[in-house]
Amino acid sequence: MNANARTGHTEQMTLAIDIGGSHLKAAILDESGAMSSGPVRVKTPKPATPEAIVATLMRVTHRLGQFDRVSIGFPGVVRTNFILTAPNLGTKAWRDFRLGAVMTSNLGKPVRVLNDASIQGLGVITGCGLECVLTMGTGMGFALFQDGEIAPHLELSQHPIRTHTTYDDHVGKAALERIGRRRWNKRIGKIISVLETVVNYDTLFIGGGNAKLIDIALPANVKLASNAAGITGGLRLWDQRMDHAFTDRAAAFYALSD
Repeated sequence: MNANARTGHTEQMTLAIDIGGSHLKAAILDESGAMSSGPVRVKTPKPATPEAIVATLMRVTHRLGQFDRVSIGFPGVVRTNFILTAPNLGTKAWRDFRLGAVMTSNLGKPVRVLNDASIQGLGVITGCGLECVLTMGTGMGFALFQDGEIAPHLELSQHPIRTHTTYDDHVGKAALERIGRRRWNKRIGKIISVLETVVNYDTLFIGGGNAKLIDIALPANVKLASNAAGITGGLRLWDQRMDHAFTDRAAAFYALSD
């Protein structure tokens, strides 16, 4: 913690980690959400097993300095710091992996883990109306917020947009490399149209590493978001309004199947 000499306030520093299919990123955030150290960016190990990811994150965090708590964005379904799926990490070894507990044990600090698109959303939403967030990276992340409150996670990326073709297959990194930027942008336009009808959002934010490649004309209520939000959104993971997702009662429910 950093103490403010004039007010006696002790500032909470947050280690924010963004786990992606191609890269791992981390930075230290102060209480304003500004990066006081980092970001550090390294390639995601292959194969991306839990053991390899955790070992790489431990090496990264030692380069960043002191912190008091940890936020982790993970590309899959997360429940109370448990990992249920990791579709873009190429291994089923993540099923029921207690990432939060493992990182708490290794770092000696409290840890909160949430889906990476949800954390990106926490970094960009205004808190007004129905706000939808997409992340374009190795796959397609999705999150939804109503007046700043996060909705239950939907793994929309695994839903078919065409027969035998999921959203991940349709607009993920592999599709971009295979069909080229022009056709990929056309597909992005189609997805925006689909979500406008299905979700009826007030605002749609599109972030992630490949969002910068979007060059089609966007409706006024569709906005490109900084990829840094995948890190800076980690601060808001510790807001009181997020406490319900990390209660002992919720953790106990998911531990019943263990």
